[in-house]
Amino acid sequence: MRIPYEDNVTSGPGLIPLSDEIAAAILLTLEAGWEIASAYPEIHAAAGEVVITERLRDAMRQVVNNNGLHPKLEIKVVVLLGSESRSRPEISTPDGRTDIPIFIIEIFAQYGVHDPHAIIECKRIAGSNTNLCRLYVVEGIDRFQTGKYAQNHRVAFMVGYLISGDAGTAVSGINQYLTGKGRQVEHLEPSKIIKEFCTWKSGHPRTGSSPIELHHAFFRLKAAPS
Repeated sequence: MRIPYEDNVTSGPGLIPLSDEIAAAILLTLEAGWEIASAYPEIHAAAGEVVITERLRDAMRQVVNNNGLHPKLEIKVVVLLGSESRSRPEISTPDGRTDIPIFIIEIFAQYGVHDPHAIIECKRIAGSNTNLCRLYVVEGIDRFQTGKYAQNHRVAFMVGYLISGDAGTAVSGINQYLTGKGRQVEHLEPSKIIKEFCTWKSGHPRTGSSPIELHHAFFRLKAAPS
């Protein structure tokens, strides 16, 4: 039995390309999912990161199943459970755990790659909190920059859960931390990939590989119940 796309299957993981159209679809799925997830009473500024992410993932699945919600969402994506990952194909023991992996049918059909085709890392953030800004970089951006996550991806995603302040303040805090480390070229900048809501992008060099581009979305949490 001949598989229609077998001639396009790569011999190795290579670097998975991700078109702007697919990246926009993922960001729109995140935004629409957040509208659903943020309405749950347990989703607030004092909630744990894992609880928030689980609700967001479930809501994204609901969005994907709601055909016709937005034209760009006609791209067939699968929102996977958080899973253990290997930073390099030659190691046999997982050395990381991804928050929200995304599988894209179009990419699988073209390249035959079974691993997730996009990874979303989620962090709590507030621009006024220097420790959270540091963690956003050290336990978020740097996991992509070092290749621990998305080692064979050109594009990846981050979500910042705003426990206070707004997205602009969070971006300023993150960029201030990067500046302090001499990494001004990695600053987050406004993105024009979609018009529906504000996102940011950043580029990060990787040793022995092409740079990785990150798309960042920031979602406001409601105040914790008193």
